Amino acid sequence: MHIALVDPSGTVRSAVTSLLQERGHVVLGFRDPTEALGRIKADFKISAVITSTILTPISGVEFCWEVRLLAQGQRAIYILLMSSNFSERAIAEALDVGADDLIAKPPGKEELYARLRSAERIVMFQRELTTLAFTDPMTGLLNRRGFFECANEICLRSTALNRISAIVLDIDHFKEINDLYGHYIGDESIRAIAGEAQRDQAIVARLGGDEFCILLEGVSLSTAWDAAEDLRHRISELQINSSGGKIRVTCSLGVGELHPGETIDDLIRRADVALYRAKREGRDCVSTPPPSDWVKANPAQTSPIARSQTRRRNTRAS
Repeated sequence: MHIALVDPSGTVRSAVTSLLQERGHVVLGFRDPTEALGRIKADFKISAVITSTILTPISGVEFCWEVRLLAQGQRAIYILLMSSNFSERAIAEALDVGADDLIAKPPGKEELYARLRSAERIVMFQRELTTLAFTDPMTGLLNRRGFFECANEICLRSTALNRISAIVLDIDHFKEINDLYGHYIGDESIRAIAGEAQRDQAIVARLGGDEFCILLEGVSLSTAWDAAEDLRHRISELQINSSGGKIRVTCSLGVGELHPGETIDDLIRRADVALYRAKREGRDCVSTPPPSDWVKANPAQTSPIARSQTRRRNTRAS
């Protein structure tokens, strides 16, 4: 495990570090809890924290609370709190603010190892649950929940200099593929397209069915269009093996860029309307958000309720 060890005593840090390194753990020692928080926040390899109750400028209990706030969503961090004098009230407070376990200070060798074995089991279990909760089992991509959690964090830290764009795509005539070749070939098509989408090292998700979304950080609308066009071309060259021979699939793609003050929902909505424009303009193409005259000519395409109805109709036809 990668462990952050926080204690004001250099002697304690040295002794505990030696014990941990004997078992192959990677240890990062800190005297200052604020410095430790910064490193824990930045380094996702850290999966365990061992800390003293007595720290400055914040207490060990406050430090546990701050670490627990970092361990949200898709991150698991096990917190082991050390103290030479645990009262019943102190134990209750420590557990209430986020400590997972308590140990005497200085810790005994075998007890420390046993508690860390327990920590490894719990962290592994939490990671497995996170994978189940945030990952699409068919493709290995993020699912809708995982995507929006990651995307929300990215959008919150976006600036005028750090532009964010999105690509939304789905498979053309996907129902016909399932009807003609079977759901197995439909699933193979989804997996093949997922593989192509992942090649760009972006945040990629399967939002559901045959719909995918790609979030591009630090990318303008024009650059996102180029990326989408490259992806469209790669997908059009895929050949899926079926009982009737090799088949080809195509996708329609819509791109959008985040505007100042907007949320991820605003961004995806804009890219989604662009996708409908691509569908309406012939499929197997990339479209940007439509201009106002297109919106006026296609009012149903821009209404959330009408678009959901249109999607159900298109599912039968696309």
